[in-house]
Amino acid sequence: MAETEQQSGSTLEDEAHEVPGGGVAFMVPKKEISMVPDMSKWRRSQAYADYMGFVRTLNEGVKGKSFTCDYNVSETVEKLLDLLETLDRWIDETPPADQPSRFGNRAYRTWYAKLDQEAEALVAAVLPADRCAAAPEIAVYLRESVGNATRIDYGTGHEAAFAAFLCCLCKVGALQADDRLAIVFKVFNRYLEVMRKLQKTYRMEPAGSQGVWGLDDFQFLPFIWGSSQFVDHPTVEPRHFIDERVVNEHHQDYMFLECIKFINEMKTGPFAEHSNQLWNISAVASWSKVNQGLVRMYKAECMEKFPVIQHFKFGSLLSIQPVKP
Repeated sequence: MAETEQQSGSTLEDEAHEVPGGGVAFMVPKKEISMVPDMSKWRRSQAYADYMGFVRTLNEGVKGKSFTCDYNVSETVEKLLDLLETLDRWIDETPPADQPSRFGNRAYRTWYAKLDQEAEALVAAVLPADRCAAAPEIAVYLRESVGNATRIDYGTGHEAAFAAFLCCLCKVGALQADDRLAIVFKVFNRYLEVMRKLQKTYRMEPAGSQGVWGLDDFQFLPFIWGSSQFVDHPTVEPRHFIDERVVNEHHQDYMFLECIKFINEMKTGPFAEHSNQLWNISAVASWSKVNQGLVRMYKAECMEKFPVIQHFKFGSLLSIQPVKP
């Protein structure tokens, strides 16, 4: 149960939103991790357990399945696709500004201001009528998922906010267990398309990039779920994803290869030089080992790194409270 009592220094919008008929008190999420020692609170939190559980559940769900397999597409999934279509349309309506600096086009701020203003209404349109009280809480994760308007950058922390947004929709019952495949193959995949369009249109900087030592400048989760798709694949092995012919042949069916295709389009020079970590992964013997290694790497490089988690926000659905024994 979220606290309804206001903390000192909080604003009116931090007050909890009660669901009609009682039950869970929703609250506008806020930052709780302000110093490195706070990371232990995060690792023990219900939010961490729920978030990583969500990532693993989807990872298991897509194992060995391509985009072309049969799966359920619910009304909520269709509404989420409409939401992402709206964000895509706004990019078309907000062309890049003419400016001297090559990166960080300021027109992104105009685009972001529209989302900032409309986020609650967009989320309310996705939620069942009896869960609309959750919109202010869940909308925070949508706003956080598209990059930072001050720095005009985007990175794995923003991607994590979108996964948190989807996790919250599951927790309020808007998305169900049989939506698992559609969450990854339809919704998350469409989100990636919109983010790539944002990155290209407004020349966004990678947030907290580790350069050549990072897995990718912008994303991580599609490599995890994408490698799971390939588990037990009869012909494509990890060594094949650096072959452009294989990428061009299979990218429409597999998320991992779609990511590689985007890297190939955006970067020049030998793959081993601009994407060294991925080059190393191509030498791993099996996709199941790649997948297990990427989950470990995600925890170490994203989920347990203070520069990423200091921006994460906690409410009633993803709570900073310790996991109950």
